[in-house]
Amino acid sequence: QVQLVESGGGLVQPGGSLRLSCAGSGSILSINDMGWYRQAPGKERELVATITAGGITNYADSVKGRFTISRDSAKVTVYLQVNSLKPEDTAVYYCNAHVLGASSTGLRWNIYWGQGTQVTVSS
Repeated sequence: QVQLVESGGGLVQPGGSLRLSCAGSGSILSINDMGWYRQAPGKERELVATITAGGITNYADSVKGRFTISRDSAKVTVYLQVNSLKPEDTAVYYCNAHVLGASSTGLRWNIYWGQGTQVTVSS
């Protein structure tokens, strides 16, 4: 089985910073794209940032220049450095990954999600 576990969320004042981490474990043979999404109360889940296996990044316009996504393929981990936080960044942040895993039925590519980590920006 494949698991993604996020950490690093918390309560921070406007203008503050956090570093979110998402670590993968289990029967992982290869990982393609990894990404971060967020969901605010009453809103749909939205893309924050993605990173390919080759390191090409993509960001939502609302976070460009403030957030930075990176990955450590050896550790099967993706990070999100979030700076200059605003109250509107408050949300549950989820990571996902496109993973080639092994199961009883063979090798398969699947998209996995973490359980989420809460980020609250408030004074």
